[in-house]
Amino acid sequence: MKNYYDNCTFCPRNCGVNRSNGETGYCGETAALRIGSAGVHHGEEPSFIGTGGSGTIFISGCNLGCIFCQCYQVSQGESVCGSQSLGKIVSIEEFAKICIELQNKGAENINIVTGSHVVPILVEGFISAKKAGLRIPFLWNSSSYDSLEALELIKDHVDLYMPDLKTLDTKLAAKFFNAPDYPEVAKAAILKMIDISNDVVIRHLILPGYLESTRSVLQWFADNAKGRAALSLMTQYTPIPGKEKNAPDRYVNKEEYETVIKWLEEFQIEDGFFQELLTSEEWLPDFRRANPFPSDILTPVWSLQ
Repeated sequence: MKNYYDNCTFCPRNCGVNRSNGETGYCGETAALRIGSAGVHHGEEPSFIGTGGSGTIFISGCNLGCIFCQCYQVSQGESVCGSQSLGKIVSIEEFAKICIELQNKGAENINIVTGSHVVPILVEGFISAKKAGLRIPFLWNSSSYDSLEALELIKDHVDLYMPDLKTLDTKLAAKFFNAPDYPEVAKAAILKMIDISNDVVIRHLILPGYLESTRSVLQWFADNAKGRAALSLMTQYTPIPGKEKNAPDRYVNKEEYETVIKWLEEFQIEDGFFQELLTSEEWLPDFRRANPFPSDILTPVWSLQ
């Protein structure tokens, strides 16, 4: 396989660093595959957890770096860009064994969380897992800050897609992700995923105080994806103490929640999921623990501990 890491321009950041020689770009990762946790997750969208749960693998590092990321310990560490996130290097063989263990625990799929920056080595892992006896499908769970080249590379290995559509506002994208091009990149990536697969669920996290951003996303979904993909609206935005300096400092309130419900009716969006209003930080993950989530949400099969 072509070595994409020698002069890495594989994601929209186009850092151009030599990750093969240990350099790191915006994602904070070299050419090695690092993961922070793996387990059977029972808190994902119902269509993807079935009766057995989703076999979730949290990839270390991230090419987007949302300032309010709830999984920041593994995605970006204590700060965005070049920081060392929590994680351990795993070989292709070990990755395959983790996939098989998740399957043996009853998982319905292998859910790859934020793998956009390590696609080439993940493809090797996908192939190795299938050779080792993996029968369940791979699920691509990403921010949608994916290059079309990356999606082309995984399309023969991934069957299910769960992309985020975080915002279509370039100013918000610059403020929260340092990526003013995010809206255009994400729209193109999501449309590519819809062309590839019939099993796409588009996630959108409602940000308190930024409802017009949500309305724009709903309008785009209604015009471009309704009938071709499902929508998952998430209300779980949670301020993280000491971490959310420039992010919203409160939960979504009841008035905002009810407003979004009315918009769903206005745009006649019926296919999908809408979280109940959540205002608790009890379930926030802590990847320093063997089980980062409450035990009723995740059954761990691999951890840093």
